[in-house]
Parts: sequence; C-alpha cells; structure tokens
Amino acid sequence: MTVWWSKAILIGAVIAAVLLPLSAFGYKFDILALQPAFSLMSLAALLAAALLVLGIVAWIVAGKKGLSGERGGIATGLLISLAIVAFLGMQYQTAQSVPYIHNISTDTADPPAFDKVIAIRKAFERPDRKVNSLAYDADKLAPEQLPAYPQVKTLTVPETQAPTLAASEAVLREMGLEIVNVDEAAGRIEATATTFWFGFKDDVVVRVREGSDGSDVDVRSVSRVGESDLGANAARILKFLDGLRARVG
Repeated sequence: MTVWWSKAILIGAVIAAVLLPLSAFGYKFDILALQPAFSLMSLAALLAAALLVLGIVAWIVAGKKGLSGERGGIATGLLISLAIVAFLGMQYQTAQSVPYIHNISTDTADPPAFDKVIAIRKAFERPDRKVNSLAYDADKLAPEQLPAYPQVKTLTVPETQAPTLAASEAVLREMGLEIVNVDEAAGRIEATATTFWFGFKDDVVVRVREGSDGSDVDVRSVSRVGESDLGANAARILKFLDGLRARVG
C-alpha cells in the first residue's frame, strides 16, 4: 500500500506541477479561454493540497513500516506539492491585500483618456473574452485606490512638455511595454504591457501637461480582462514614475 502511495503522490505532484504552466500558457497562446485556464489552476491547487496531506501520512506510515526506500519519492512529491501550494497561496494573499480593482490612475478626478487603445480593446473582445470598460467611476474607484496606493499621484517635473514626453516614451520602452501611439500635440502616449505567464494585457496612457513649474505627468493603467489586478497596475505606474523621475526629475 505504501509503495503505491509513494508512486501516486509523486506522479500526482508532477501532474499538478504541469497543470500550472498549462493553464497559464494555454490562455496566453489562445488555446484556453480564461475560465477554463483558471479552472485548471484551481485543480492544480486542490490536487497539490490533497497530496500534501496524503504525503505526510505516507511519510509517517513508511517510517513506521521501515520502508525508508519509499521515502525518497514521497519527499519529492511533498516538496513539489508544497511549492505549488505556497506559490498559489502567496497569489491569494496578494489578492486579499489589495483593492479588488483593475483601473488605476494618478489623477482620480480627471484621469488620462485613451485614444487609439479604444479600438484595439474593442477588437480584442470576443464572445468568450469580455473586455473591461475604460469608463472611470471616480466615486467607486478613488475611495478604494487612494488609501491603498497613496504614492500613485501626479508627478511634476521641471522639464517642458516635449522632452518630458520623449523621456516618458523611453521609460515605457525600457519597461518592456509596446508603444501603441505617441501624440505630441495632445501630450499623450499609449502603450500595452503583456505579462509573461498568462499573457494578460494592461493598457497604459501617459499624459503630459505643461504647468507653471514644468510639466505635470499623469499615468493610467487598466487591465483588459479580470476584476482584480493583484496590484499590478499600481506597481507598473510607480515603476514608471520612478524611472521618469530618474531621467528628468
């Protein structure tokens, strides 16, 4: 019985480990829709959690019966299962620690507006993939965003609009974003960020306005799909602001 447990736990752990990248890359490469991809990830989590419990029991039983040779497979299965549970547990913890929103702006009263991205997001939508609206509901979003991300605010730099816009584009490129449009007359840059694992796309717009002390820079980052962004949009904005500050601030 213990021999069977040893093999089953190891094989099950490997299956759970395979399901994780399968769910992520399955969605990224358009093999799976979002819901089936999340279902696979949930299955990996449940399988790993169950194997973690069974593995501990098998380890104890193997020790009591003197089957030390079986403990190697059990230990490997336990470590794989523990890694999966820990990884997904951290993702869950992150989701619980940030606001359940996906539309972040440095200016919550007058958020930067998208232009070219609007058509791109519309073309991205299909029956099995609902795209989030770009409408900004300040009454709902601002009270959740401001306490959670107080550093996400307008950046004033000493440069005029043109060099600030050029520096902003350079920072976006350094961050690995795809530049969609640069409108010098409007002082606006639109770009798209794509995550490695699931290939999630978040659209970003940078607005540069000249002021009395230089230029005011505002940024907005909006996820195309999903309700919660796990803090990714705010983190992206802060990284951009730090990069711009280093260049022109």
